[in-house]
Amino acid sequence: MDVGLGPIPAPSETIEDAGFEAKLIKQEVNDKSRQVCRISISGMTCTSCSSTVESALQAINGVQRAQVALATEEAEIHYDPNLVTSHQLLETIENTGFEAKLISVGEDISKIELKVDGIKVEQSIRAIAKTLEALPGVQDIETVPELNKISISYKSDMIGPRTLIEAIESSGSPHFKAMIYPEAEKDTHRQKEIKQYYKLFLWSLICAIPVFLTSMVLMYIPGIKKVLDVKLVNKLTVGQILRWELSTPVQFIIGRRFYIGAYKALRHGSANMDVLIALGTNAAYFYSVYIVLRSASYKNFKGTDFFETCSMLITFILLGKYLEVLAKGKTSEAIAKLMDLAPEKATLLTLDEEGNVINEQEMDSRLIQKNDMIKAIPGAKVACDGIVTWGQSHVNESMITGEARSVTKKKGDAVIGGTVNQNGVLHIKATRVGSESALSQIVRLVESAQMAKAPVQNFADRISKYFVPMVIILSFSTWLTWFLAGKYHSYRHSWIPSSIDSFELALQFGISVMVIACPCALGLATPTAVMVGTGVGASQGILIKGGQALESAHKVNCIVFDKTGTLTIGKPVVVNTKLFNKMPPQEFYELVAATEVNSEHPLAKAIVEYAKKIREDEENTIWPEAQNFASIIGQGVKAVVRNKEITVGNKSLMSDVNITIPVEAEVALAEAEALAQTGILVAIDSKIAGIVAISDPLKPRAREVISILKSMGVKSIMVTGDNWGTANSIAKETEIETVIAEAKPEHKAEKVRDLQASGYVVAMVGDGINDSPALVAADVGMAIGAGTDIAIEAADIVLMKSNLEDVITAIDLSRKTFSRIRLNYIWALGYNVLGIPIAAGALFPSTGFRLPPWVAGAAMAASSVSVVCCSLLLKNYKRPKKLDILVIHEVRVERT
Repeated sequence: MDVGLGPIPAPSETIEDAGFEAKLIKQEVNDKSRQVCRISISGMTCTSCSSTVESALQAINGVQRAQVALATEEAEIHYDPNLVTSHQLLETIENTGFEAKLISVGEDISKIELKVDGIKVEQSIRAIAKTLEALPGVQDIETVPELNKISISYKSDMIGPRTLIEAIESSGSPHFKAMIYPEAEKDTHRQKEIKQYYKLFLWSLICAIPVFLTSMVLMYIPGIKKVLDVKLVNKLTVGQILRWELSTPVQFIIGRRFYIGAYKALRHGSANMDVLIALGTNAAYFYSVYIVLRSASYKNFKGTDFFETCSMLITFILLGKYLEVLAKGKTSEAIAKLMDLAPEKATLLTLDEEGNVINEQEMDSRLIQKNDMIKAIPGAKVACDGIVTWGQSHVNESMITGEARSVTKKKGDAVIGGTVNQNGVLHIKATRVGSESALSQIVRLVESAQMAKAPVQNFADRISKYFVPMVIILSFSTWLTWFLAGKYHSYRHSWIPSSIDSFELALQFGISVMVIACPCALGLATPTAVMVGTGVGASQGILIKGGQALESAHKVNCIVFDKTGTLTIGKPVVVNTKLFNKMPPQEFYELVAATEVNSEHPLAKAIVEYAKKIREDEENTIWPEAQNFASIIGQGVKAVVRNKEITVGNKSLMSDVNITIPVEAEVALAEAEALAQTGILVAIDSKIAGIVAISDPLKPRAREVISILKSMGVKSIMVTGDNWGTANSIAKETEIETVIAEAKPEHKAEKVRDLQASGYVVAMVGDGINDSPALVAADVGMAIGAGTDIAIEAADIVLMKSNLEDVITAIDLSRKTFSRIRLNYIWALGYNVLGIPIAAGALFPSTGFRLPPWVAGAAMAASSVSVVCCSLLLKNYKRPKKLDILVIHEVRVERT
């Protein structure tokens, strides 16, 4: 017996009900209670459909968030797997009247489709499924017995595809042979839909052309007109029978999908585009049938049929749908191009216990498992993310990071799947495969971005709820107004065309209003532009996380820059050392390096690297043990090395631990800061022993980028944890007017909030863990791609190339995308505002112009296509010319 429970009260409510005051301080979210799945949905025609599905999903207990995108025809659902399963989500969507297919389950779960040869009975595939379910890491299994296909969702860190294949082949029959399901046998939903609409349009056109010709053209050719006017029964003619016979399959067979769509929508209490089409075409068809039956029954009856209206109407709508689906397919080309980066084949190495290669085997790259040893030859793509275990080469990573220069790779270095190995053989140990790979994560990021709705889309969603019912009321009111006006002779009889009467004229106006209205154009205005915009951004190395980020970025008028790794290259090096005691430099750096080696700060790493060079032993350096190590965020580090208390950091740290800074050290610090160098104070046993000057040069074109931003009306501010002297020096070099130095992470976030309170729309550009609070606090967080994973996760926009000029490109692209969204809305709203009155006959009394229903249907179809095509023009986006001029100038300088 299923007992329905009400919503579970929050813990704070339960405590208050017991008579005590309660306040929620912190709520822990268990990752195991949250899963994400993506589902493909077919059959949606307008925002009314997507809203219906979204509402049905959000009503399920356990669903935390559901997004349904009309443009991509997909749903992204965040849910608690303990309360609801992915199969229940599929059932819910199908119960709302749409077809659903699971694409993926879980962000850390991979999916593979296998074809199993040798299966003779259906029970065999079920037995295989049970065997697979028992394997660790297998999450979900779907079987299609008629195709001998098994879809398996699994955790790639626990099990791999080759293990799954081995399990299938050893599950019972020796004749079982498993392989990856051939791509040639797959046909995507989009391709099927394109073929289906094309086929329906052709058949509809074949039937509709004769109907149109017999009613509009051939009737004016004397010989043919005589044949068509041959009377069969009373006033029933050959032409009428011919038109009836040809339009009936168009209405009920070819146009069947509109009936199904309308029924599904009405069954769930909503009205969509299919409802308007079904009502309009049915009105024309059944009135024409009435005319035919009356003509056959009465000798003196005279009436005109509208068979050409319903057949041509359906034909033009199908043409519009075909062109729309074709165009929508092109909006997601960015993802297809990203997925094509992965190589098809990989060379698997088998090693002996001593690490020598004993066998090489070429296989499908999708069969790579974690810890596999893969060989990358010169000119080939790296097959997976991994660590180089042998060899040295240069790798072109531009397709992933956007960085044009090749990167040297040697033993211990990380490589990214999809990049190109250039001139040496590498042996790579696979570390991240399947959904964990960098390429898969980028694809998932772009897919999620294209799913996410921009806030401006709420406007279209609100309109769509009332649009179709309002159009139906307007259509009926139009017919009634013209009918009553004709019946009571409110207009001259000469206005009525000779071939029809006043009732038929009113009916034509009513049908035209119903079929010219287009909610699809409104529904597609935002998502198609967001899809193309995010796709263009991805191709330029700028990952924009959805419509919210795009909408916020176009309003940005203030940018807060971090210094280290953002304005500067982020690879600081030691440029000078001043010692104030007689300690040898090698001993000094040994103590400092032993302390700093425990820190992840870029300046600490620079000191350690320099210490290795002084030792002339960069490969196997072992530092003395550091005891009582402590890291003071934003100030420095402390430790005890060889019974000496070592303190390394800035003046603030020395002041806090009561270490006096001598005059000569103050002078040395001032000199370093004047040269835009960071002075690091080193104290041994509470006495200043030396100063290490570290330089982190500005990124190329940093000054020009700040200048261009200023010309775009964007204010630039620098916030850094570095000292005031170095910060002011960098600010002077880049011409940034406002500087905040010696800022801790929380101070950066506070500064962002202060700027927002002053009326600025703020973007934060950073790369470190300490920038994460500010990235989250900002209206738009932009993370440098070479920065930390935490910063990238916190940001709204990721600049993969780590180039400063991409900040300009991101803002400019968001402005262009949003202007395209505005243009789409102007067109979609303007079309409906102008089209509906014209279809209702607003121009007829003064000009005699009226819009036949089939022309109105063609206009409706054209409006949706025009919105999608308008968005597609974004694919021609070029970044600002000022940036190209900067690059040309830099190349000339380098050549000089």
